[in-house]
Amino acid sequence: MEISREQLLLWMGLGGYLLAGLLAMVGTIFARFPVRSVFVSMVAGLVLHGSSLGLRWERLGHGPFINLYEILSSNIWSFTLAFAMFYWRVPRLRPGAVVVLPVIFVLMGWLLWIHPMDSAFPPTYDTVWLYVHIGLGKVAMGVLLIAAGVAGVVMVRRLFGAGRLAGLPDDDALDEFGYRCVAVAFVFHTLMLLAGAVWAQDAWGRYWAWDPLETWTLHTWLLMALFLHLRPLYHPPPVVGAVAIWVVFVAAFLVFFGVPFLSTAAHQGIV
Repeated sequence: MEISREQLLLWMGLGGYLLAGLLAMVGTIFARFPVRSVFVSMVAGLVLHGSSLGLRWERLGHGPFINLYEILSSNIWSFTLAFAMFYWRVPRLRPGAVVVLPVIFVLMGWLLWIHPMDSAFPPTYDTVWLYVHIGLGKVAMGVLLIAAGVAGVVMVRRLFGAGRLAGLPDDDALDEFGYRCVAVAFVFHTLMLLAGAVWAQDAWGRYWAWDPLETWTLHTWLLMALFLHLRPLYHPPPVVGAVAIWVVFVAAFLVFFGVPFLSTAAHQGIV
């Protein structure tokens, strides 16, 4: 079976992500974190994977956001991009890669089980608001992944001791950073909902219809708002805040990668 250039670039890109994760984990275990090698591997993976997505976009005439295969692939790329920027800009938290990258590995494994079938793009969907809606959603989820990674460090420390993660900021500082990430994600999630409503008016002639994806996206927004309000009021210990961040992240993750493919409404697959 002949391998297309699109698929070859995808596998090479995923290989770059895998190498970055393995280097980060080994470096954390042996307390010699290979900063440059991890970053270069991530960037190489992003370039190769991005080229694959670009080829698919050119071939099909629409972005990779219709079926499950495209959504997994494009979100792996956007999540890794978000983390690479975080990795570059926040040096003290780089070892948090050992928590974030395994989440991306799970998505990579899932992607490899999905058949890379082509998808059709309804003409009424093709408006600028669709791209704004999708872009905002990817930013929100990417920042939320970083919050989950920081929260994961707090939880790992509590379960297994500080160990090789002792060089990171203390739990209180990580808790505050995770809270701020959720706040940023909340802003982009809100803008995503607004842009999605405008796009839905163009695509389906209505702003909101309470279909499963819209409803569960709103539930996630309310959950994020609840977390952002309760934490300053009650000041829970960092480990409780970390668990709350993971609850928010899992809820958002299920909305992105679960509800669209269980729903029989018109609003499926577009994330």
